Amino acid sequence: MEKAWKIVLFSCLVVSFLASSSAQTCLTQTFSNNKQYANCSNLPALNCFLHWTYDQAAGSVDIAFRHTGTNSARWSAWAINPNGPTMMGSQALVAFVNSSGVAHAFTTSINTMNPSMQESNLSFEVPSLSATFENNEMTIFAVLRISENLLSTSQVWQEGPVSNDQPRIHPTSGQNLLSTGSVNFLTGQSGGSASGGSRTRRRNVHGVLNTVSWGILMPLGAITARYMRVFKSADPAWFYLHVACQSSAYIVGVAGWATGIKLGSDSPGVTHNPHRNIGIVVFCLGTLQVFALLLRPKKDHKYRFYWNIYHHSIGYTVIILSIINIFEGFDILQPDDRWERIFIGILIFLGIIATLLEAFTWYIVLRRKKTGSDKHSHSMNGANGVNGYGARGQGV
Repeated sequence: MEKAWKIVLFSCLVVSFLASSSAQTCLTQTFSNNKQYANCSNLPALNCFLHWTYDQAAGSVDIAFRHTGTNSARWSAWAINPNGPTMMGSQALVAFVNSSGVAHAFTTSINTMNPSMQESNLSFEVPSLSATFENNEMTIFAVLRISENLLSTSQVWQEGPVSNDQPRIHPTSGQNLLSTGSVNFLTGQSGGSASGGSRTRRRNVHGVLNTVSWGILMPLGAITARYMRVFKSADPAWFYLHVACQSSAYIVGVAGWATGIKLGSDSPGVTHNPHRNIGIVVFCLGTLQVFALLLRPKKDHKYRFYWNIYHHSIGYTVIILSIINIFEGFDILQPDDRWERIFIGILIFLGIIATLLEAFTWYIVLRRKKTGSDKHSHSMNGANGVNGYGARGQGV
């Protein structure tokens, strides 16, 4: 037993050592030229790290920006932006492996939302600039000669594909939208920006609100209306439950839609056309359903049949488009995989419930038709006291 415990303890130590050694931080990183820096920061997105030393006498910053887990078909960039943690106005250092297999570094100033990524001068001097690519890690070395007003500034870093020795547009989802922060070269402080964290929270709130409303409450309300009304004892309770469920879904969905509009206005140049267009269609159709409730004719009205067709077709269309758009949102937000699996599990659960209730509903309907046929036959023969049944029918 003691030997077994020793084996378990040794295994735990080995696993913990391997786990700790695989967790790379800026403090464990070294450089092939054996250069050391006074400060470093683990940047919060895209597996990137920043090292720097500020020389106050020379008015310069010696930096090393490292992007790990990349490959030779991707470009890497780091920039400072005195205008804020955004792409527009960024003074960038870019590097990629060219067709000759050499890491090529250059400077470029980002002045449009669709930059050409061509080499250009920055608003400050860069006396030294180079790059290395080793072990799937791109490292940019540079010396920046900056003024005092840039000692505390915003930083932006990014990565994207390379084609024909030309950097192409970077992805506009997931961590590529979170790669902003601040840096103080004098105090040694660096990290993600508050605005980036706020944007992430709003994106998460947008996703949660729309998933709960359009993706869960709406289908649940449809199931309630379709299957509860079969039971005579549930009338009119099923109707009020249906209205409550769909109204709640619409109110929460409007809140989610509004957060999406706000996110879009706060992110110029970042567009997700399919997600946005489907969202607008869903919102418009959902609003039509609200007006349909206000214009609902009575059961015996001659237009009630056509209203039912309109109401059901629009309702099922909203549900189908909503589910499609939620998965579009998962692709954009790229949350932990478990959240998408949870939503899929909820859909499967609702699908199973709907299938069982559908079968049970048909059983009830067919049994009632058979019972009604039998009673009609007995009524014609005057048997089994059906005269009383006929009398009750006349009394209704």
